[in-house]
Amino acid sequence: MAISKPFLVVFLIQTLYTGMFLLSKAAFNVGMNNFIFTFYRQAIATIFLAPVAIFLERKNIPPLSFKTFWQIFAMSFFGITLSLDLYGIGLTYTSATLGAATTNCLPVITFFLAVLVRLEVWKIKTAPGIAKLIGIVICLGGAMTLALYKGPSIKLFSHLHLLVRHPAAQQPQTQTHSGPTWIKGVFILLTGNTFWALWLVMQAKIMKGYPSKLLFTALSCLLSSIQSFVLAIIVERRPSQWILGWNIRLLAVAYCGIVVTGLAYYLQAYVIEKKGPLFLALWTPLGLMLTMFCSILLLGEIITLGSVLGGILLVGGLYSFLWAKSKEQMIIPSSCSPIVEADKGFVEFKIKEGTKNSPSIV
Repeated sequence: MAISKPFLVVFLIQTLYTGMFLLSKAAFNVGMNNFIFTFYRQAIATIFLAPVAIFLERKNIPPLSFKTFWQIFAMSFFGITLSLDLYGIGLTYTSATLGAATTNCLPVITFFLAVLVRLEVWKIKTAPGIAKLIGIVICLGGAMTLALYKGPSIKLFSHLHLLVRHPAAQQPQTQTHSGPTWIKGVFILLTGNTFWALWLVMQAKIMKGYPSKLLFTALSCLLSSIQSFVLAIIVERRPSQWILGWNIRLLAVAYCGIVVTGLAYYLQAYVIEKKGPLFLALWTPLGLMLTMFCSILLLGEIITLGSVLGGILLVGGLYSFLWAKSKEQMIIPSSCSPIVEADKGFVEFKIKEGTKNSPSIV
């Protein structure tokens, strides 16, 4: 049982993220504003995480300088607030399946940005370097396929619409299949993932000035809540849109704020400790398959051949990239151990004392 436990936990993690994609899309389908959704999600995450972080770190709270505060503020705005808002807009224009598919680009985008800021070295003439290039090209091909080619619909199950029963919910569903809106949604999703990747890369420097990961995460959620509220109140001022009620809206924001930010974070830390970050990343495509199946069954989404082919290309590019990273780690022992929290929130680089090598990102 001890051997299989990490496998069960990583399966649970992908199941939790499947729930995030489905509930978010269901909330948007019934007309919830994505800016308001982001605010409530981050506010609930702050309420949940802040007491835990203060209690556990109360004896070792590091000083927070003015410079570090504004660095965290800026990166919270770009890496969390804008990333989540763009992701919500893209999800409104497309589907839960596509939202899950584009997350497979995250390791590749993160690596590319890390190379640009010189946190990662890309040796293009080596076998791993060529594999990384192939992975990037395949991922780009997958993204273009998702955006520009839909193809025939694939009807595997009857559309039950278990999560969405409101008649008006079907209108956004038809809009997602119009060409210009779909293409726009794909590129908005990719832009949101780019901001997310930038957030992961820049945390390597910010964490040096504020090493407490729990307080760092709680502070990031707090600042993001404030930023999200300002954006949401500018975009939507009708009081009726801010009322959650006992419905899918409340369930979605509570699930994303507590279950994803809280429970999934803890489970990911456990898997990374037991098996490493590469093992966790290898299971990312499982979330895509689960989301695709559940979105057909629960949301009544119509899956197209283009979505399937694009998803396959993204997964292929991801595995090519991860294979290259595993080969590099076998050749050159890593001088750091990165921990990536996938809820657009947090990355930690544990650099061995006395080394001058830049952190490596998986």
